[in-house]
Amino acid sequence: MSTHAQRERLLLADLLETAGSAAPTLCDGWTTRELAAHLVVRERRADAAGGVLFKPLADRLARVQAEFAAKPYEELIQLIRTGPPRMSPLAIKQIDEAANTVEFFVHAEDVRRAQPDWTPRELDRVFSDALWSRIEKMARVLGRRSPVGLVLRRPDGRTAVARRGVPVVTVTGEPGELTIFLFGRQEAARIEVEGDKEAVGRLYEAKLGL
Repeated sequence: MSTHAQRERLLLADLLETAGSAAPTLCDGWTTRELAAHLVVRERRADAAGGVLFKPLADRLARVQAEFAAKPYEELIQLIRTGPPRMSPLAIKQIDEAANTVEFFVHAEDVRRAQPDWTPRELDRVFSDALWSRIEKMARVLGRRSPVGLVLRRPDGRTAVARRGVPVVTVTGEPGELTIFLFGRQEAARIEVEGDKEAVGRLYEAKLGL
């Protein structure tokens, strides 16, 4: 039985292939080629991938990512589809599921929602609950740069606190939309927001996510 991460991996590869190598994405102004290179480096070049979070490695990451971006686009797509090398920790199903479910979902939406004709994707309950479980665990980290108190709420009333403080802004939406919002794609998320107008404006300008 395939995992959430495996399904999202294949969907993301298909979306990148269909969009072509020069399509826009929501990710840091990257094109689909640059996003594909990022995904491959993340799984296959641990010596450089740490530059995402560890600034001393940032220059190395940029250099290695540029090298991969220069490869044939079809090769990058195939590397994404086939996944990490067998000896990589990410080749272990449980680690892949933990590390890549949200990563691949968000980047799939980066491709989808940057296209002018995109339509909402309806997620099944099991996958929505899996995303919510991760939101609950990651909310404080992803919301740490919020300039205001931030509460995430599902339509059924379940909540997670991403940032304590006042004034408080409450963001309501399905788990997939809350995930998009919390990873810094606030404008692309289909959510409802409650709170002081100025506080909401500051929240939308904040650099949420990792």
